[in-house]
Amino acid sequence: MFVDALWIGLAIAAPVGPIGLLVVQRTLRHGRVVGLVTGLGAAVADAVYGAVGAFGIGAVIRALTAARVPLALFGGGFLLALAWRVWRAAPASQAAQVAARPGLAGAFAGTFVLTLSNPATIVSFIAVFATLSGRAGGVASPWTMIAGVLAGSALWWLLLSSVVGALRQRFDERAQRVVNRVSALGLAAFALWQGWGLLPA
Repeated sequence: MFVDALWIGLAIAAPVGPIGLLVVQRTLRHGRVVGLVTGLGAAVADAVYGAVGAFGIGAVIRALTAARVPLALFGGGFLLALAWRVWRAAPASQAAQVAARPGLAGAFAGTFVLTLSNPATIVSFIAVFATLSGRAGGVASPWTMIAGVLAGSALWWLLLSSVVGALRQRFDERAQRVVNRVSALGLAAFALWQGWGLLPA
């Protein structure tokens, strides 16, 4: 059960999204530690939603469903603000990158809040955990599944930040600028897509 949940956490974290773009951009600019901590914020948020799905906390699910619009607006605004900051970030020398390194707590909290602002994620966890519990005959511990999701998500961010960090020295200022611009456009696109989803059909 733990291994199954680990693969689920890995699969949920791996697709390219705003968190992945942030992890790549911050790893290139500030190093693999900042990149990893950025990803871990999302991993813990995934675990929180996994806990809600695993325990079937009805009141929390209803509250998140009711707050879907304000949460989506908050998340979209946050993404646009991040996109603007990333777009304006100038390539820096190695010494300047270290001096301008953001706080680890802030890097963690930012992606934690950003991931929580997408309550649609909980639908996936509810469906997945219901399937896993059914396969286990209803005897699997929810904590085992939650730990697996957290481990799988964290493993992905460790792999991504390590690979990007290993290639960091090959990125000159021009390459850094390209990564910043692509990341900013990607973040803005995700924000607009999230807003588009709120429009009536």
